[in-house]
Amino acid sequence: MTPTTVEAPAAPVLRAAEVTKVYGGTQALKGVSLDIPAGRTTVLFGENGAGKSTLMKILSAVESPSTGHIELDGRAVRFSSAREASDHGVSIIHQELSLCPNLSIQDNLFLGRERTRQAGTLLDRTTQRAMARQVLGRLDEGLDPDTSVGELRLGQQQLVEIARALLQNARVLIMDEPTSALSAPEVEILFQVIRELKAEGVAIVYISHHLEEALSVADEVAVLRDGAMVATARADDIDLAWIVRKMVGRSQDDLFPDRNPTLGPVALEITELSVADPSVPGRLAVNSLSTSVRAGEMVGIYGLMGSGRTELLECLAGRMPAASGELRLHGEPLTGSVRDRIHNGLALVPEDRQRDGLVQSMTVGQNLSLASVTRFVRRLLLNRRAEDEAVTSMISDVTVKTPGSRAPIGSLSGGNQQKVVIGKALMTGPRVLLLDEPSRGVDVGAKADVFELMAQQAERGLAVLFTTSEAEEALHMPDRLLVLARGRLVADLKAGEITRDRLMSLADGADTTEKAHHE
Repeated sequence: MTPTTVEAPAAPVLRAAEVTKVYGGTQALKGVSLDIPAGRTTVLFGENGAGKSTLMKILSAVESPSTGHIELDGRAVRFSSAREASDHGVSIIHQELSLCPNLSIQDNLFLGRERTRQAGTLLDRTTQRAMARQVLGRLDEGLDPDTSVGELRLGQQQLVEIARALLQNARVLIMDEPTSALSAPEVEILFQVIRELKAEGVAIVYISHHLEEALSVADEVAVLRDGAMVATARADDIDLAWIVRKMVGRSQDDLFPDRNPTLGPVALEITELSVADPSVPGRLAVNSLSTSVRAGEMVGIYGLMGSGRTELLECLAGRMPAASGELRLHGEPLTGSVRDRIHNGLALVPEDRQRDGLVQSMTVGQNLSLASVTRFVRRLLLNRRAEDEAVTSMISDVTVKTPGSRAPIGSLSGGNQQKVVIGKALMTGPRVLLLDEPSRGVDVGAKADVFELMAQQAERGLAVLFTTSEAEEALHMPDRLLVLARGRLVADLKAGEITRDRLMSLADGADTTEKAHHE
């Protein structure tokens, strides 16, 4: 009888061995061990606060373990800095961008690793420019290397961050939420690059809150919960339901709140609205769009990158001008500045919470009250007691997990930071709440909290209008779903009236056979 041959697992190029990390009285990691094999993608799942980013920082020497150690090629190592780890082939792409917006793409790509000539006395910009074009071309981005990073949209900035890591010729490449700002075509290009790197023997560590997307690129899967490694498996042996159960201890079907809405009068009315594309002269980002949102209604907008969903919400909020059309808020013309619209009862939760939603140098409480601080001013004096009471109440209402209102905003997880941004909007007392990608960059458990919070606001009579690029959210969250493609409204549907395949076809602009209308 011929014995069965079992393929031996690939030897780990990098390994975490019984790693713990303690911050004050908080144990962020509890004896975590993880093998990272060469030529394979290891996907790490877990809620915000589970310890994923802490583990990645330790693997890349941004942080040091409290106990335990890191092994490279089977030998214990202790790097003194992230630069030393990178020199040994361990590189990381952080979730939050670390680019300098005032510098060019080229300068960002080679920051701290400049190419020089004449014995290191002069920058070799010719070589840098050629290398920059090559790596950007690998990502299918024909950007000019001399373009200022501050002029790029968020997705392009993310690709520059990825390009910088690719230039370092890493043996281990850690990717923390690399696709959070990328369009669907950009994600596919990145996945092709990952496949090429794996074929070259590079070990990939991949973190993403997009579960289905991450599973599609995974070879190995590991799940962290509350700082402990709770499960590991080969990707071929598990499914999405298994991942969600291990992460949060409940079914994926339980993540979306049940809705039985009671609708009031029309709160927001949009008639033949067009918005110019600020980056492409002569193009309309939103083209002759008409719709309405009623009090107590939760309306979702689904669209791919470039569909006009963000430009629509920013125009409604007063951040972008309308090229034509009419807007009404509770029957009155909606005009004026952002401040005027907030005063009249309309508030926006922006897509990029780090850039547009939060002030990193402020505390949790200061961020919460920032947009409504004039409520607490009496005779030119700030009533701090009233402000503190309102902030404490909002922290409770939106269930922010924080040591207190005076904690630095940067000490919170991504999901709790997002709750602070939503809470800041709610403290203005809106009647219409706009949310642009409210679940971007937060884990599955935090998403459920955000969804529940949105549903609660609708139940209280607010009109809620939100955008999403997640098909599952579009299919399960809204009472009504608007589908945008290339700036045009191509479908207006009640809940349950569309399949996933049809949704993707409509959003891509391929399905033009019919257009559904809300009655």
